[in-house]
Amino acid sequence: MGYKEWAEEKLRKMDLWDIKLVKWSAAAFALMLAKLWPPLLSLDWYWYGLLGVVFMWRPMMKALEK
Repeated sequence: MGYKEWAEEKLRKMDLWDIKLVKWSAAAFALMLAKLWPPLLSLDWYWYGLLGVVFMWRPMMKALEK
């Protein structure tokens, strides 16, 4: 069993609350990185928006496909 199959199997066991908690922990980790490495926050606001759209693209396309 490869890593992808293992991760999908574990993901199937999670409910909505677990997934939300994972997202919150990722956000907290990103804030910690920004606090520890100030140059991370030196970019203009639109770069963060662009990164958000790029990272959101594939999951949104999968969610919206029939």
